[in-house]
Formats: sequence, C-alpha cells, structure tokens
Amino acid sequence: MAYTNSSLVSYTKLSPNHSGQRTHSIDRITPHCVVGQLSCESICGCFTSPSCQASCNYGIGKDGRISLCVEEKNRSWCSSSDANDQRAVTIECASDMSEPYAMNSAVYDSLVKLCTDICKRNGKKKLLWLGDKTKTLNYAPKSDEMVLTVHRWFANKSCPGNWLYARLGDLAAKVTAELSGTTSGSGSTAPTTQMYRVRKSWSDAKSQIGAYKVLDNAKKKVDENSGYKVFDASGNVVYPAASTPAPTPSKDTSYKVQVSIANLNIRKGPGTNYDRTGQFTGKGIFTIVQESRGAGATLWGKLKSGAGWISLDFAKKL
Repeated sequence: MAYTNSSLVSYTKLSPNHSGQRTHSIDRITPHCVVGQLSCESICGCFTSPSCQASCNYGIGKDGRISLCVEEKNRSWCSSSDANDQRAVTIECASDMSEPYAMNSAVYDSLVKLCTDICKRNGKKKLLWLGDKTKTLNYAPKSDEMVLTVHRWFANKSCPGNWLYARLGDLAAKVTAELSGTTSGSGSTAPTTQMYRVRKSWSDAKSQIGAYKVLDNAKKKVDENSGYKVFDASGNVVYPAASTPAPTPSKDTSYKVQVSIANLNIRKGPGTNYDRTGQFTGKGIFTIVQESRGAGATLWGKLKSGAGWISLDFAKKL
C-alpha cells in the first residue's frame, strides 16, 4: 500500500533510527509517555543520535503541536518489540516525569486528533482498546479496525503511565466516534450519548448489572461488586486499569558487560530522565556494581568507575 504522513504535523526532524519500510500493514497504534514536559521539537531531538537506538513515528509536545520523527512507512524503534513496531504507528506524548505520567488537555486532545487521522488515512473505521495483553496480541483485526497496544506489554515499564492507560478506553471511543461522524460539531449528524456498561465480560451480556451515562457512577458500581468491569459502547475496558508492577529498587551486584558501540551515553542516574554526563563508554568491557529500573531502557547499570549509569540494553553480560 501507499503510506502517507499526517497533515497535522507542524515540525519534522527525521531520525536515522528505524528499520526501513514496514513488513506489515498498519493496524495498531501505540501511544507512549515521553517522561518530560517537552516540546514537539525536543521530542524529535531525543532521537537524532544513532547512539540512542530509539525513535518514534510522531511526537506530541506539551502545547499539543505534533512532530514527525519517523515516516509512517518506516518501522520505528519504540516499543521493545520488533513485531509490534512493524505494524504500529508509535506516538511519544509529553507527560509529567513521575507516575502516573499525567498529560495535559492539549496533549490528549491532539492524541485524539492524530489517532483519528492515522485511522482515516489507513482505511480504518474504528479504534479498539481490548484492555488485555493476551487478548489483544492474539486478536486479528478486521480490515477496517485499528487496535491500541502499550509499551508495558513488551518490557518491564510503566509506559504509557497509569494516567493514559486508564483513558485508553475513552481514547478509543472518542476516535471511533469521530470516524463514524457521531460527535457533535459542525456536521449534521446528531451526537450520541456514551453508555458505560458494568459486566463481568463484554461477551457476557447476561452478567450486566448496570448501564450509566456517568462514568463515575459505573466505577462506583464496579467497586461494590467484585469481578465486574466497566465497558464503553465499543466493548473496551474502561475501568479498572490493569495494575502496574512496582518499580524495582536499585540493588548492588557485580558483573562484567561488553559494550560494542563506541558512543553509548553515560547518564547521571538510571533513566533517560537523568542528564547525560557528556561522556561515552567507548567499546570495551566494564564492571557493573548496581542495577536499577528506569525510563528509556529495560535495565540500567552503574559503572564501577563511578562515571555514571548506562543502558544495559546495549551491553552484553559476560
């Protein structure tokens, strides 16, 4: 198929970090939290160096402006999953720097608009949030369906944070409504009223114990009845959000790793939210004395030299 890019883009800085043209058609969207209240230009700037070994298709800055980092035709390096990135448009969104990584209304509104645009240009009429990793990864989308996936399903991360994770059902519903022309606006189609249904599962209609126009009322019903969930009109789980594993604290250790790239960044702490020291490891063998989870990598390691922390995604344990 012929791939296009969004006309909503206001800034373009293409990253060299991608795998070339996709080997799978686009049928997923994966929104991320960038862990920082960055501009759309700064989001692109995170991925300009080959040493970072990461990228995304689009970035949404804190003011809602959208940037293009990797063209839609190409597979970005964003989700810790080759298979997911081959078929997903990945979007980094400006957010707070700590859990639940909240996003402001300008970012969220632009995310709705961008997801709607991605669906339209790729021939999709609905966006689905199935709310479950196993169900989603085993689901074969129909030709007119787009599916939401999340980074935390492929790596030990909180991404996209609990703030957005709890709203993915709402995101899917808003985008689907835009695609079907049922939202209020200048068009002639009358707005629809979202009903939130409380059931044990979407397929088990007989288990339904309530349907509510107000989401908070539906949530209250679930809190009073163990085993039930809130579903939107498309069958997406809105509440409760899946729990996030507690972050692993730093732990002392001692082992050697081999680094095979010359320009692996050293940071002041375990995460891309910490400043770079301005130094690189260079190629060689290094001793790790402490491990920690952190933003931007599966695991971070502290160098015995005291120079700082490196991403262990780019180091081979010996």
